[in-house]
Amino acid sequence: MALLMSDVDRFEKARPRLEAIAYRLLGSSAEAEDAVQETYLRWQAADTGRIEVPEAWLTKVLTNYCLNQLTSARARRETYVGQWLPEPLLAGDPMLGPADTAEQRESVSYAVLVLLERLAPAERAVYVLREAFGYPHREIAEILDISEAASQQILHRAKKHVADGRARTEIDGAAARRIVEEFLAAATSGRTEPLIQLLTQDAVAAGDGGGKVPARASAFEGAKAVATFLRGLFKPAPAKRALVGGVPDLYAGTANGEPAIIVVVEGRVVGISCLEVTPDGIVAVRSQVNPDKLHRAAERWAAEEHGAPLYSL
Repeated sequence: MALLMSDVDRFEKARPRLEAIAYRLLGSSAEAEDAVQETYLRWQAADTGRIEVPEAWLTKVLTNYCLNQLTSARARRETYVGQWLPEPLLAGDPMLGPADTAEQRESVSYAVLVLLERLAPAERAVYVLREAFGYPHREIAEILDISEAASQQILHRAKKHVADGRARTEIDGAAARRIVEEFLAAATSGRTEPLIQLLTQDAVAAGDGGGKVPARASAFEGAKAVATFLRGLFKPAPAKRALVGGVPDLYAGTANGEPAIIVVVEGRVVGISCLEVTPDGIVAVRSQVNPDKLHRAAERWAAEEHGAPLYSL
């Protein structure tokens, strides 16, 4: 069925919100774009004149498509090479969605996206729709075909999983840069002690290479182990330059609301390391180096001007 221009316009107006929902649910910009495209195809095939609330209809179709994708993704990730981490998005990316409240900002933080992987698909959907987009439980119940009471119970359970017992610190751009500068000064000092002072005792370091870039299959755990790993990671070496095809330049930035180190080689983003910060120190360093999960960040980076790097390895 051919769409009227008004129907196309209505969908395009909803697209940013749909993409932001899909990204939070799937942890991938490419998969989020695919989910929105599939929603558009179903909108195109529908009798739109009989749809009373188009925005609700689109959200329901998108969310249920994403739930199916999450179910199949669990099977795919059992064969994934090494650690699986979400795709980081640089500050200002519209796919990050609304950031007016603390709940909205936290819901798309890199740390929370990692924790959302622990949730069942329905728990993830309820959490995202409620915390990030403020949907009332009545509407969530209609979207997921559950009762309103069930939606409330699922949210309570999901929030307990996501809280993880940690008090996270909200950080603006200027503070993020200071944290990255201090972190890189310690990481490039050639000693572990300055790094240990910045890390919590239970700190972890994890990387996602997707089998395409070398990355340890399991996370480093504990301040001493993480510091030792980072000291070696940030030590200049000809072999590292040969691996990435040039000199890695290190910039300070923000990804998913967290301080981030953007690693750039001859204008190409080849890695993004997100620092999870708590009042007690840096609790996690999560590095995305899988090139398949850096395309969108690389495009955004290339479209903007940047000063001199903080360090070159």
